[in-house]
Order: sequence, then structure tokens, then C-alpha cells
Amino acid sequence: QVQLVESGGGLVQPGGSLRLSCAASGRLFSTYAVDWYRQAPGKQREFVARITSGGNTNYIESVKGRFTISRDNVKNTVYLQMNSLEPEDTAVYYCHASKILFDHWGQGTQVTVSS
Repeated sequence: QVQLVESGGGLVQPGGSLRLSCAASGRLFSTYAVDWYRQAPGKQREFVARITSGGNTNYIESVKGRFTISRDNVKNTVYLQMNSLEPEDTAVYYCHASKILFDHWGQGTQVTVSS
């Protein structure tokens, strides 16, 4: 069983930066692919970024060049570095860990980009 706890959200001005963390408890976290999703008010949850167990990454087009996903398997943590934030990035950000037969979600952390 893996439990995920997100942190690092908050209020930031446009153009600012935040780093989200997804801390996992449980065994074999390094064998999971981990995604970040986000859900803005009145919108569906959307995929943002993924890092595989092997360290391969991919991103939704709108965040390429601004967001970076990384993982530290010693600390059982996945990060999402978000730079050049825009008001359109305002959402609740969720961490999701998955592999065959297993699927886990965190509780989410709020990111608000506003002047």
C-alpha cells in the first residue's frame, strides 16, 4: 500500500515559481510511474506531467519548458518544479502513482497564481 501526500502549493504572482512535492510512504515506490494532474474550478482533471520508474518524462504541451518533474527514490519523493507561472495554472494539483494492479492518489494541494 502506498500513501501520497502533496505539499508546496500556495499563492504566487504571475511569473513566479513553486515546487510541489509528493511524498510517498510504503514499499517499492521506485517501481511506480508518477504523474501530476490538476483540476481547475469547473473543469475536468487534466494530466500535467509524468515520470516513469526509469526516469523518462513527458508533459502536457502548455507546461513544456516551464515545469520540470523529477524524483528522488531515496527520499520516496517526486517533485514538480513550476516556473513562469500563469493565472491559467491555478488549480488543485494531485499526485498519482501507478503500476500494474496498483493505483494511488494524493489529496491535492492548491496552487493559485494571481496578482
